[in-house]
Amino acid sequence: MGVPGVDVPDHRGRLGLDRAGLELDRNADVVVKRVELLASGWHVLRRTTYDYRHGDGSWSSESRETYDRGNGATILLYDLTRETVLLARQFRYPAYVNDHPDGMLLETAAGLLDDDDPETAIRREAAEELGVEVGELEHVFDVYMSPGSVTERLHFYAAPYEPGSRTTAGGGLADDGEDIAVVELPFKEALAMCHDGRIADAKTIMLLQWAAVGGPFSGAH
Repeated sequence: MGVPGVDVPDHRGRLGLDRAGLELDRNADVVVKRVELLASGWHVLRRTTYDYRHGDGSWSSESRETYDRGNGATILLYDLTRETVLLARQFRYPAYVNDHPDGMLLETAAGLLDDDDPETAIRREAAEELGVEVGELEHVFDVYMSPGSVTERLHFYAAPYEPGSRTTAGGGLADDGEDIAVVELPFKEALAMCHDGRIADAKTIMLLQWAAVGGPFSGAH
């Protein structure tokens, strides 16, 4: 018998999950020696051992665990005329178990790319979660959200919306267990919520602050 995800397909049809990183050579000070597959449920947990050359020229062997959930995209939808933003409220167990009062987070629409490019993926997520058919997109930046342990790179976008842009009720995909409430807020209130803790999601805070400093609402305060 083979090992799922290594030499036989796992439940998602993946192979060679223990090979990621072995051929990396972009940094001469890092030599990947061994990759161990620790878990491959929906996402992938690996332990990688590599040799690292320090600034003084000495080498050491180091080991790091990385969680690979794929890359994702997120979007801030805003209405300049009414000075509002459109967010999603949903339950997040990891936040709930780590001291959030009820686990219900206000967030910008977001999701994994899966097999799509970032723009296609975020249009899909905006439609599924918020019921909005997005027009022209503005690319804001790409960010490694938790580079100490998570490989994910998140692509950030912004786009205008208006009441007529909402073609469905949104709410996410019930088949995926999503139960999302669509929340429209005045932009200034949403920004204030970042400072008093009512909005505690990193990607959402980043996009709201971008909108205030150099984005569509930069002249509104």
